[in-house]
Amino acid sequence: MSVYSHGFARIAAAVPPVALADPSENAARTVELINRAHHEGAALVAFPELGLCGYSVDDLVQQDALLDDVMDALMTVVDATRRVSTVVLVGAPLRIDDGLYNCAVVVHDGEILGVAPKSYLPNYREFYEQRYFAAARDAVVDSITLGEYEVPFGPDLVFEAVDVPGFRFHVEVCEDGWVPIPPSTWAALAGASLLVNLSGSPVTVGKEEYRRSLATSHSARNVAAHLYVASGFGESTTDLAWDGDALIAENGTLLARSETFAMDPQLVVADIDLDRIRQERSRLISMRDQVGDFADRARAIRRIPFELDADYDVPDLQRTVLRFPFVPTGAADRDQRCREVLDIQVQGLVGRLRATGIGKIVIGVSGGLDSTLALLVAVQAFDLLGLPRTDIHAYTMPGFATGDATLARSHVLMDSLGVTGNELDIRPSCTQMLADLGHPFADGEPVYDVTFENVQAGERTSHLFRLANYLGGIVLGTGDLSELALGWCTYGVGDQMSHYNVNGSVPKTLVRHLIRWKIATSEYSEATIGALREIVDDVISPELVPADADGKIQSTEDTVGPYELHDFFLYYLTRFGYRPSKVAYLARQAWSDKSRGPWSDMMTDDQRNEYPAETIDKWLEVFLKRFMSNQFKRTAMPNGPKIGSGGSLSPRGDWRSPSDAPSTAWLRELHSDR
Repeated sequence: MSVYSHGFARIAAAVPPVALADPSENAARTVELINRAHHEGAALVAFPELGLCGYSVDDLVQQDALLDDVMDALMTVVDATRRVSTVVLVGAPLRIDDGLYNCAVVVHDGEILGVAPKSYLPNYREFYEQRYFAAARDAVVDSITLGEYEVPFGPDLVFEAVDVPGFRFHVEVCEDGWVPIPPSTWAALAGASLLVNLSGSPVTVGKEEYRRSLATSHSARNVAAHLYVASGFGESTTDLAWDGDALIAENGTLLARSETFAMDPQLVVADIDLDRIRQERSRLISMRDQVGDFADRARAIRRIPFELDADYDVPDLQRTVLRFPFVPTGAADRDQRCREVLDIQVQGLVGRLRATGIGKIVIGVSGGLDSTLALLVAVQAFDLLGLPRTDIHAYTMPGFATGDATLARSHVLMDSLGVTGNELDIRPSCTQMLADLGHPFADGEPVYDVTFENVQAGERTSHLFRLANYLGGIVLGTGDLSELALGWCTYGVGDQMSHYNVNGSVPKTLVRHLIRWKIATSEYSEATIGALREIVDDVISPELVPADADGKIQSTEDTVGPYELHDFFLYYLTRFGYRPSKVAYLARQAWSDKSRGPWSDMMTDDQRNEYPAETIDKWLEVFLKRFMSNQFKRTAMPNGPKIGSGGSLSPRGDWRSPSDAPSTAWLRELHSDR
């Protein structure tokens, strides 16, 4: 259950209070945070630029007494690492031949692995580094002697933990990360998965947001993790202020950040997902193309191997794992994301209507989540096109198990939205078909098998397609992504087949969320809002089998499992290709704490569930079996717009898979003792 067993690596940014021009005291404070990082299970901890003496020492950095003390302080840090497994990155000014260099020193297990000098020296506004330092390009050597160590020297070093797959890091110093093509870009092309920046960086108004933007965009552009750490309290305030900003980002997402302007030592910790970085890079052919374009630069990067040799047992993941990865989180971006999803659905339908020249839609309205969302999209599309809503022909088609409440709210929804609503009872035609088949139900026997269910589903679809022919319209599909993933749809009927399906890449958890958002933000009538509220709060049911003797209605989730878990499994399996054991591990992290996640204000009590490990494993096995065995249904799915980067199973787009591949390898991995 350790994070290291599932492709994660824990990293830390350390911001100690600075003892200006006192390397001995800075070394002591550094060692304290190194020990904290080790006890936290961190594979790496990084400290600010020139942290052993302070960035703002100015001309004092050229004093021999200070530089001698810096070297002693560095050896103190090196010696302290003999007792820890964590890789340590510290900033120090170092004499190399006749030059003075602003350096990041990489230390592990009592050894210096390498030294990265700063490449680009700022000399503008409050910065005057060219007054003191030589740049990396001025060096005429690629290795140096520090004390008893002969170590690699240069900005072209990537350090690789041979016993932690994918943990390869590069370190640069402050301004190096602010130039158009940072040295870490070449390192990323050469395989570095973690890009570290040791910075001084005084604070000015607006700089905190700029740093966040820089860190997240740099990690996204290079498909990497990025750690940034800047100087804090204790630096000289003669003309500047220092906020101790530290950030950890991964592929465009901010994972953790320090408390700015803190006066106490800080250790910012996060777990980076090395598997995710590897998976994303393997898909980005354009990134590999650029490696080829700059092969000489990428191949010139030197890899420095080492053994982390960390026996960490770290069960609790230090990063947020969202229970609902398809659902937008936080009030700040909720409106934008929900509006964008619906705009994509509406635009897709508008485009299809314009391309075909057809101005009518036929849709089945069951009173459930999926058909409701599709109907709302159709109404919005017709309003946008200036077409009358009455040209949306909606049909509610009660069968043998349709509930009175479901039927009633279908009528309320159709009437209040102003579409042409109809009720078409399918029971007579279903009875005839069952009789033609010789099914026992036609003779009065209560046999509710798959044939009994599918006859009803098929009759509904048959009527919709013939009605579309008759009315000169297209059948609008309602089936969602979750149903397609599980194969919880009847081949050739409305939840799998239509002329166009706006819900095809919208998972069930997002369908529910979008309807809740429409309730909160749209100017619907009280009747419409009342019906929508009933729909999102009701049990998910196909209503194909009559209620039992106790009045309990057919529940989809009792049969196939909770959609909230299946959507979680779907996201990580198809979006990142994770091993089932890792998906299960992530699910345990996400579903173990009721308060975890920013979605709570939009969820009902029954959606704040907790699932024990055995329940997660049970439904993950069900998901794997159903997902692999139902590809044949997805290969025949109709056109529809792709909604998100992890939300399409179209055989023409994101998911191309043989229909006859077994789930054996996935199930074997899930049950293996790795």
